[in-house]
Amino acid sequence: MILKKQKIVLLILIAFIFSFSVRLIWVYHFNDAGQFKFNNEFMINTNDGYYFAEGARDILLGITEDTNDRSPIMDAVSIVTAFIAKIIPISLETIIFYLPAFFSSLIVIPIILIAKELDNIDVGFIAALVGSITWSYYNRTMVGYYDSDMLNIVFPTFILWTLVYSLKNMSLKYVLFTAFLILFYRWWYPQSYSLVVAFGGMIFIWTLYQWYKKESIIFQLKLLTIIVFSLINLNILIKLSLVIGLYIVFSRSKFDKYILYIFAISVLVFFITGGIDPIIDRLSGYIFKDSFVTNNDTLSLHFYSVINTIREAGQIPFETFANRISGHQITFLLAIVGYILFIYKNKIMLLSLPMVGLGFIAMTGGLRFTVYAVPIMALGIGYLIYQISKLISKQLKNNVSSKSAYYAIMLVLTLLVLYPNIKHINQYKVPTVFNQQEVKVLAKLRNIADREDYVIAWWDYGYPIRYYSDVKTLVDGGKHSGDSNYPVSFVLNKPQSIASKMARLDVEYTESSFRIYKEDENLSKEDKRIRHTNIKQMTLDYGFNDVNDFLISLSTDISLPKKTRDIYIYLPHRMLNIFPTVTLFSNIDLMTGKQGRRPLFYQTNRFKEENNIIDLGNNIRIFKQTGEVQIGKQKAKLNNFALTAYGKNGKLNKRIQTIDKNSNISAIYMKNYNKFLIVDRTVYNSLFIQLFVLENYNKKLFEPIVLDPLSKIYKLKI
Repeated sequence: MILKKQKIVLLILIAFIFSFSVRLIWVYHFNDAGQFKFNNEFMINTNDGYYFAEGARDILLGITEDTNDRSPIMDAVSIVTAFIAKIIPISLETIIFYLPAFFSSLIVIPIILIAKELDNIDVGFIAALVGSITWSYYNRTMVGYYDSDMLNIVFPTFILWTLVYSLKNMSLKYVLFTAFLILFYRWWYPQSYSLVVAFGGMIFIWTLYQWYKKESIIFQLKLLTIIVFSLINLNILIKLSLVIGLYIVFSRSKFDKYILYIFAISVLVFFITGGIDPIIDRLSGYIFKDSFVTNNDTLSLHFYSVINTIREAGQIPFETFANRISGHQITFLLAIVGYILFIYKNKIMLLSLPMVGLGFIAMTGGLRFTVYAVPIMALGIGYLIYQISKLISKQLKNNVSSKSAYYAIMLVLTLLVLYPNIKHINQYKVPTVFNQQEVKVLAKLRNIADREDYVIAWWDYGYPIRYYSDVKTLVDGGKHSGDSNYPVSFVLNKPQSIASKMARLDVEYTESSFRIYKEDENLSKEDKRIRHTNIKQMTLDYGFNDVNDFLISLSTDISLPKKTRDIYIYLPHRMLNIFPTVTLFSNIDLMTGKQGRRPLFYQTNRFKEENNIIDLGNNIRIFKQTGEVQIGKQKAKLNNFALTAYGKNGKLNKRIQTIDKNSNISAIYMKNYNKFLIVDRTVYNSLFIQLFVLENYNKKLFEPIVLDPLSKIYKLKI
């Protein structure tokens, strides 16, 4: 028994080291890439990671109160990270960079332990090696991918192990362990609710099956009751107390006769506390997606839904689906065969169906879900490799050679399965969120702006801005609903005079809503919610019943709210790549939901010049002698032809030639970026193009703070 335990520990250690070491390939590739480091520390490569990093930073700084800056000081990831930073003498930047590789590699423990409970350690070891580095799991847990994902699959796999152990051994102490895991999993990742409920559903079905067979279901009901009480919508300390209390009660057989009543009470409390609501919310967010989000209150407005712009929430082809779950399409199909055989041999593995089902939702719900099926499909391919190795080795008569052949075949087959995954990892050279120069700009702003000041930028950059500049933002990776995105998109896409007013309005209304929500106890929850739709409240406050009339009024000399803080506009070069997407959110009639005509925006760095014709590709050409542009079969004069270039002093020089004032199309050549832009009048006059590309800023409205080729920051004067 001791030797068996030592073998398990050794295999877990080997698998863990393998998983962690493979993740260091990224470090090997970019160790000399200075642009990926800041203050000689690697930066992270996921935007959302800066959300948790901000919370950890603020905890370490002693900030314990919510100041409406959306810093997650009460979030589990931030709390755990700050705790580690306090007890280990390592910088926060190093911790957030390497922590994903360490935490995610813990997945090998439950995988091996599940196989151990099913009397097949070899299957578990193979599965641990494969599952720990498969495409989707690696992509979301590599070094620098600092996010809750680093434990989001570890927890449910541990829960699956405790369920398998509990039901197989009828061990009540592991039921308590299951409850603790559920409580901490929900604390770590609140969205885990649906998966845990699905686990409970499988236990319930198993219980009904046992009842149908006229077998005792007392233990199963105890397990179900504790799981249900772990899920009820109450404070975690209350749930912890209830679970421990139930464990003590269930440990005494004299209470067994009351188990059905206790279970019924748990189910009743579950529904009373809104047990099914979170599941419905998740389904509506990822499966029942609409193009527009409608706000049906005093003034009915229609906003563009962000869900349609997020790649991870869209449908994916089968090849991508299979590769992300098993590394290769063939491996995936073989893993399914192995999984079916594994279930046939071990019926208790039916408990893993919730994880497999959630992973397979990715076909329609988005690639982010594939990761849930990874450890289970890894067990499937591990079991198939085990069976094939055993079958072939049995054909050999000599026991020694048979055993050697068994391990040799297993090794070869495992390496074949690992190869496409390691190949992917070697090629997956994802960059950091920002490069060094961009972060230097944000660090400079931190020394200029106050913590209560706002930076207006697109939501993709919200978290990094808050982390490096220690300021507030209007939108970010967690706050980017249509009504929040609309004013920010409006600011970036409209002329400076209108955009500047919207910037001041949105910031002051945002702060005003915080005060109203906290201070006015007599205000109903419904009224508080209405106040949080800034555009609606602006329209009503300025005396309009039609939001379009209010927007038109921004062209006039309207009175603005009292200035309570400074506002900065962050304009990165990288936003050129998503500019058409940014325009979608404000290019809509809020009263009807009708999308406006898409503005002309075309950029390219692949062009060639021959005989006074600049060929920009996609049937777009500029005729230099006549000042005309041809788009497809149509040809027209250019309004402006602008050329920008940075001089030796680092300042932008621009030369703008007006050709036809009546034309709607302009061309811009950004020499240092080797990039051409073809835009219509609306885009050309937008705040982003004028302030970032051309640096044509209205001195009465804006003051340049940083004018760097990669990112520019302006301060609003009004």
